[in-house]
Amino acid sequence: MSVTDGPWWRGAVIYQVYPRSYCDTNGDGIGDLAGITAQLDHIASLGVAGIWISPFFTSPMKDFGYDVADYCDVDPIFGTLDDFDRLLDAAHARGLKVIIDQVLAHTSDLHPWFTQSRQDRSNPKEDWYVWQDANADGTPPNNWQAVFGGAAWTWDARRQQYYMHNFLPGQPQLNLRNAAVQQALLDSSRFWLERGVDGFRLDAINFSMFDPDFTDNPPWDPAGRTITRPFDLQHHIHNQSHPDIATFLERVRALTDEFGDIFTVAEVAGPDPLPEMRAFTEGNGRLSSAYSFDFLYAGTLTPGRVKRAQGNWTGPVEEGWPSWAFSNHDAPRCVSRWYEGPDRARFAKLTNALLLCLRGNPILYQGEELGLPQADVPFERLQDPEAIANWPRTLGRDGARTPMPWDAQAPNAGFSTGTPWLPLGAGHADLAVSVQDADPDSVLEFTRRCIAVRNASPALCRGDIEFVDMDAPLLVFRRRTADEERLCIFNLGEVPVQRPASVPVQGQPLVSSGWEKDVDCGVPPHSALIL
Repeated sequence: MSVTDGPWWRGAVIYQVYPRSYCDTNGDGIGDLAGITAQLDHIASLGVAGIWISPFFTSPMKDFGYDVADYCDVDPIFGTLDDFDRLLDAAHARGLKVIIDQVLAHTSDLHPWFTQSRQDRSNPKEDWYVWQDANADGTPPNNWQAVFGGAAWTWDARRQQYYMHNFLPGQPQLNLRNAAVQQALLDSSRFWLERGVDGFRLDAINFSMFDPDFTDNPPWDPAGRTITRPFDLQHHIHNQSHPDIATFLERVRALTDEFGDIFTVAEVAGPDPLPEMRAFTEGNGRLSSAYSFDFLYAGTLTPGRVKRAQGNWTGPVEEGWPSWAFSNHDAPRCVSRWYEGPDRARFAKLTNALLLCLRGNPILYQGEELGLPQADVPFERLQDPEAIANWPRTLGRDGARTPMPWDAQAPNAGFSTGTPWLPLGAGHADLAVSVQDADPDSVLEFTRRCIAVRNASPALCRGDIEFVDMDAPLLVFRRRTADEERLCIFNLGEVPVQRPASVPVQGQPLVSSGWEKDVDCGVPPHSALIL
């Protein structure tokens, strides 16, 4: 098997760009599409196959673009459709695929569909959203809670009904059981496919359908868990994850198949994501891939966690294909969640090497190639509505969304000539691209080497995975095809470990971190070795 067998995306490394925080070219303190275009050479130098760009659509920005007011236009703070076309052309010229978000479960309350739907109960879009009458005592239709706090229902005086929202009140729930709504969403996706995009990341897609009888959710015992919001006090059996979602995804796949090898990846949040991930991706008639929060909210990185996550995806590709992320725009950066020691660069090399050795599609979040830690954003500078509402019980998302540092000597580390919308993370300028680009021992250069090794290896890109039975903190596995094998050895702990005789180190070291001595010695702490 060669690296190029099958669709381009299987096993490909994807780089996530959060556009507000990537690069600002007009000095307003907010990153823009032109800024992404200006930094495409950096992205291409990583060796990734493509970029996933978080939402840049027209939006009031109550949830920073995940509240869409127009699916087929660019918000002025990010630029114009012409700017997007230039970005697309420039990315394709560098061999980079472009994947964009599709937010199909809800819109902004300023979307024209919703402004019409809320007028009365007889307009053409009266059932494009989820409306329900109040209970006899005026309370909401059921006990469902919103992710960001409070009831999942808001009263609307014009219709004399409640509308549903799984997130902010400004993000009303679309009625995806309505065929006209499905078609309108597919038409908006077609708009971007015809412009030339190469894939979609489907945001919160498991929230798109729910129990049509609106049955109350059962309570969830809070014992042993950190509770930050009422949402955490329920088992989310009825308000999301309905089996009918998979049928809608077949329509998404039928559309994307018209345009060739389009990559589609679902975000699947929840305590038991595996059944949905399989349902969304199995066979050849649904999505390409799905990723869960197996690692994104994990408080520790252990061999057991890696084995459990990977062990669910050891069969043929027809059972479904996973994607993996250790950090993203919604979760605290992994080097801060998993490590508190003094040598963060060493730990960042370990986590990047591990991510790039997993079976599936690694999704590298902007700044991970630099080993950026989570930023500490003071309360008065917070922008994230979830963080503000739940302060100080949750870290929120702002600390992972601070500006990308480009030039250590420039104002705001080269992100913007104006005041950034979020402050630059403390110490981030010292980790800027300009600093690491010239350092062969940097996290950036190490990450480039790891991606190059993966890209050249059919075994690492698409091969099977087999774990070697080993006591923690050692994690050892083989990636193999019929013609090639790679042995991946990681010490996830803080102390050296004797190398068991069952782990041979024969073969050519392709990439290593933390192995200051010959690989025949013990396994150093927080080290990675690919043979």
